[in-house]
Amino acid sequence: MSEIARGLEGVVFTESDLSYIDGQQGKLYYLGIPIEELAEKSSYEEVAFLLLHRRLPTRDELSAFEEKLKARRGLRVEKVASFVDYPRDVHPMAALRTAISELGLFDPKEEDLDPENLYETGVALIAKFPTVVAALKRVREGKLPLEPRDDLSHAANFYYMLNGEVPSPEQERVLDVALILHADHGMNASTFTALVIHATASDLYSSIVGAIGALKGPRHGGANEAVLKMIQGIGDAAKVPEWFRERLEKKERIMGMGHRVYKAYDPRARILKRYAEKVATAHGRSREYEILEAIEREAERQLAPKGIYPNVDFYSGVVYSDLGIPPEFFTPIFAVARIAGWVGHILEYTEKDNRLIRPRAKYTGELDLPYVPIEQR
Repeated sequence: MSEIARGLEGVVFTESDLSYIDGQQGKLYYLGIPIEELAEKSSYEEVAFLLLHRRLPTRDELSAFEEKLKARRGLRVEKVASFVDYPRDVHPMAALRTAISELGLFDPKEEDLDPENLYETGVALIAKFPTVVAALKRVREGKLPLEPRDDLSHAANFYYMLNGEVPSPEQERVLDVALILHADHGMNASTFTALVIHATASDLYSSIVGAIGALKGPRHGGANEAVLKMIQGIGDAAKVPEWFRERLEKKERIMGMGHRVYKAYDPRARILKRYAEKVATAHGRSREYEILEAIEREAERQLAPKGIYPNVDFYSGVVYSDLGIPPEFFTPIFAVARIAGWVGHILEYTEKDNRLIRPRAKYTGELDLPYVPIEQR
């Protein structure tokens, strides 16, 4: 019997060009391009094109792709109206899961698995995800959802629909960078879930709904929300050393610390840390940032020798909070970014492999047991 790979760790089941993680060196690449380069020079629209086409666009191609996204941002009126009936106290990821499933009900080509239709549906989902998440937020706040604006970029329009005002150039760039950093990340749990569903020849909406369900879990996408709650619970940077010691003694996890793949500093965390510092300096979020810095100092001394460093969730919460995003919507923002990676991997798998994913489990029960009639049990 083959050795069991717990959690499928170390198992390689397909090939991909989309993203590569060098966990030992703390490097992340999209199509071979360092994430630092993309965060500094690219836009989310360009990164989405890159992940869907597996190459950078020309200027004309990027312009056409941006226009295609803008044209597909809108939602049917009856679709938005249904959001009002969602329970107000449900987690936004549960609402997003249901909303995307409903989108499939209104798509007459839902069952069309032709690669061209998969691509067009995927582009539409990339365009609509911000509209859905923003509408869910505003309905939850007792406000009317806003229509998308085609004179704004993907990030700026998303900010506008969330908050009812056009972002400053700085706010637009911060959100754009955050979306770029979360757009893809190798064969993570939600991407794998999407591919498992897609490989059964199910529709694209089912694959994406499954990915949302995987991302919803605090071990995957929900950690950034937990980090902000952790900060709020500590309350003061001076309390961090004692708090940290108690967590280690109880063998409790420090949220935002450590990663299944990275054994070095997560490169996305380095980038977001710079923005978190800017936020702290410019917008009065120094208390949160000071607590994070204090936790990182303790972690560097006690956890770094074990290969445990800050991950992307550690600083993202402070950045999102400054953008007017409440903690319960941090994970939906993750989904708004990651939809490009999910669709890109589905398109790639369709082209390269498209084989049913069917692992095995080692059976540990007994065999040939007699059936006991119910009256004798």
